[in-house]
Amino acid sequence: MRAVALCFRFIHNHRIRYIHAKSMSTTSPSTPLLSPERIKELQTSLAEIRARVNAAASAPTNTTTPSDPLRGGSPTLVAVSKYKPAEDISACYDVGQRDFGENYVQELVEKAALLPIDLRWHFIGTVQSNKAKALAGIENLFAVQTLSSIKVADSLNRHRAAEHAPIRVFIQVNTSEEEVKGGISADDGDDGILVLAKHVIDRCPNLRLVGLMTIGAPGNGRVDFEVLRRERDRLVSALPDDGMWGMEMVEEGEVEDSAEGDLGRRRRRFKLLLSMGMSDDFELALRSGADIVRVGTGIFGARPPKKGEILHS
Repeated sequence: MRAVALCFRFIHNHRIRYIHAKSMSTTSPSTPLLSPERIKELQTSLAEIRARVNAAASAPTNTTTPSDPLRGGSPTLVAVSKYKPAEDISACYDVGQRDFGENYVQELVEKAALLPIDLRWHFIGTVQSNKAKALAGIENLFAVQTLSSIKVADSLNRHRAAEHAPIRVFIQVNTSEEEVKGGISADDGDDGILVLAKHVIDRCPNLRLVGLMTIGAPGNGRVDFEVLRRERDRLVSALPDDGMWGMEMVEEGEVEDSAEGDLGRRRRRFKLLLSMGMSDDFELALRSGADIVRVGTGIFGARPPKKGEILHS
């Protein structure tokens, strides 16, 4: 095991040297590498956000049913690293952060080629069908959180290699009914959320529906988060309980007539996750039952948005 660990560390260090070399080759000779001060700043900010996530997740929820965690007894923090260099991501990786979010396909492709394979990449930008091939080709793409059309679902499914794990997908719901935001309206008369969910389950074997995602409106997050939760519960009641969707959750409990040994004493079930909450409202989202929160500014620092851009972190 020690030999494996040393080998992994060698590979990781080699990647970091490559990142530094690439950075130096595309900038002026005087451009410094990531400074110790920047590393400390990033890791301190990340530790503070983690502490706030844990505190909010432990507080009483604003709903009658507590949220179930994604893994390990706590919600998942996705560090949104768009526009930030690979060195910033590496500094967070070195203190155990594994889930990172990106908004732009080309930026994600470039970073994924430089950074360790055990990162879990979450795509949280607008998905265009003509970019689906490049996106689906990223082996350690963990999830696409912004699915909102059958066309994009089909494209992602078609381009995902069979030898790679299925892409976990979240259906984006426009809970605030803002025209500038993507996603399917929660008040869609054609029940677009259910139609898309069934299409992914029935027609897209290289995808797996695992949840719903929303971007809360400033100052209205509580309402938006409750809408997303309502839509999740409604969708669950309309889907077959066949294990073909959702994230697998394992609970303690006796299972009769099981031949699985110790595992047979655990009860398996599947649930749809809620991805909601960003830098300004993630604590409210966690108290409202979020399973995943997306934080960028709180970890990496502020940046000016592009004209017309909707922030996802």
